Amino acid sequence: MTKVIATLIAGLFATAAFAQTPAAPAPAKAEAKHTKEVVKAEAKETKAVAKADAKEAAAAADAKADVASAKADADVAKAKAHHKAKKTKAKADDAKASAVAEAPAK
Repeated sequence: MTKVIATLIAGLFATAAFAQTPAAPAPAKAEAKHTKEVVKAEAKETKAVAKADAKEAAAAADAKADVASAKADADVAKAKAHHKAKKTKAKADDAKASAVAEAPAK
């Protein structure tokens, strides 16, 4: 009788150990995806700004008359890059929020 009870108790402990639910991977995945998208947006923004600066520098080297036009073009390109990055970051934030919201509550 003692062996039966000991076996049942050991079985309960073993079942409890293996019945643990794994940590919710959805928020972690959402966090990783969000970080990746934000980094990507920032890289694109940096690249676009550098490209605009290079364009401005090249135009300044060619002729001083074109500098004003090149600066205006660079400012427009920078504004577009910043806007695009902000938009991408907002999308990433929305995607993260929806992924976290969809994760099962415990």
